[in-house]
Amino acid sequence: MLTVVTFLPLLVCAVLLLLPRTLPERAYVWVWITTAAVDLALVVGLWTGYDTDGGTQYEQRTRWIPNAGVGYHVGVDGLSLPLVALTCLLFLAVAVHSLRETRRVRSYVCLFLFLQTVSTGLFVALDLILFFVFFDLSIVGMFFVIAGWGHGERARAAALKFFLYTFVGSLALLLGFIGLYLAADPHTFDIVDLTRANPLAGRGLYAGLVLLAIGVGLAVKTPTVPFHTWLPPAHTDAPATGSAILAGVLLKMGTYGFVRIAMPLLPGSWRHYALVIVIVGAVSVVHGALVALAQTDFKRMIAYTSVNHMGYVVLAAGAAGTLAGSDAQARTLAVTGAVTQMVSHGLITAALFLLAGVLYDRGRTYTMDSYSGLAAHAPRFAAVTAVAAFASLGIPGFSGFIAEFQIFTGSLASHAIATAIAVTGILITAALFLTALRRMFLGTPRLPETIPTGGIRDLRKAEALSTVPLLAVALVIGVAPRWLLDVIEPASRTLTGLVAR
Repeated sequence: MLTVVTFLPLLVCAVLLLLPRTLPERAYVWVWITTAAVDLALVVGLWTGYDTDGGTQYEQRTRWIPNAGVGYHVGVDGLSLPLVALTCLLFLAVAVHSLRETRRVRSYVCLFLFLQTVSTGLFVALDLILFFVFFDLSIVGMFFVIAGWGHGERARAAALKFFLYTFVGSLALLLGFIGLYLAADPHTFDIVDLTRANPLAGRGLYAGLVLLAIGVGLAVKTPTVPFHTWLPPAHTDAPATGSAILAGVLLKMGTYGFVRIAMPLLPGSWRHYALVIVIVGAVSVVHGALVALAQTDFKRMIAYTSVNHMGYVVLAAGAAGTLAGSDAQARTLAVTGAVTQMVSHGLITAALFLLAGVLYDRGRTYTMDSYSGLAAHAPRFAAVTAVAAFASLGIPGFSGFIAEFQIFTGSLASHAIATAIAVTGILITAALFLTALRRMFLGTPRLPETIPTGGIRDLRKAEALSTVPLLAVALVIGVAPRWLLDVIEPASRTLTGLVAR
């Protein structure tokens, strides 16, 4: 079933490409919606059948390139299953939002179906080369989404910058994978076998260089400071649906790589450089929040908050590698918070980017000062955006609070100063979102000249159906998180045990 979940969108994509161009354009989107809904239903089935104490499940191993130690090996555990579910939910939301798309719809739908397969494939991959293939293909797919459906000529430059940055990062990642392969005896790229063998234990400088290569490749994708400069233009000039998938799914490939590959395969080096990782996380939190506060472009502001929120994940991962001053429970709590933060950020930030797309659709600009008093013209849009903003700044009752509380509690024992610095990111995030809401929705009504005299149209049905459910899931996690934490915690406990060995 896991292989079906992964490759069903790609199969539908192939069928659509082979069919003659006789379908109405909107029919392609409905095919995508149906496919995404079926995929999500299959993942719900996987979730209900998942044994929380059973480790990796739904495994499938097939020989692929046996002479090179490469196999088709897939499976899920408590670290990956929530991200698989998040991926399927976000692609369904984006598909519903795309009912408004009118430009080259067939190619647009096929690209997103392709992206859904490679995104799901990465989260279920248990072989380094399989992981790398999906990692690289996601770069290709998003490049064409930004270049083909972004905003004007700037979109091509933003797509090229995105591709070059992340492709260079992927090459560093591949070098690290080859370093692990060469150290293993027998040579293999299988993640489970490498975790069990721990081939770089006691290898000192060599292990440190492998971690550096893998860390840089994943840090570019995450992105962390100073590898984040590709992110704002990519988000600003991408279509809203592309930004939602980029932030909600593709950024998680970097942070997931830390907990799936870097931490369990290089436990000694991860412990040795844990302080460096914590510092990078804390700097990313504060830098992302401060730069977001200075933005006048609503979408660019949301993009910088992703640097801030992913910084929390990196902080928690570093804290989980620090044995001194902490206990196993605190380290487990930090990892659980990191995975919960990935899910939370995906839900809330994807909703914010889709709402930013609504704003651009109406006024053809993201500049916040071009709008004022929008609540009077579009009360439903104002209300949903306000809920998304408050959810993003981590108030109690939403998933962000659950995630950040666990991260700070798990990190405080071993890195009190870095954690205290990171907590200030919440205050800055609150300031930037409250400022944005005041600028756009309150005060004397004023609209850009690009909006007709009749005023701005409120949320359409498809726009509401693509954003409100994401925020509803974030609310459910915030109020009753046990169903999610029961899946994540056992895997987090196993991971911290591997790091401590």
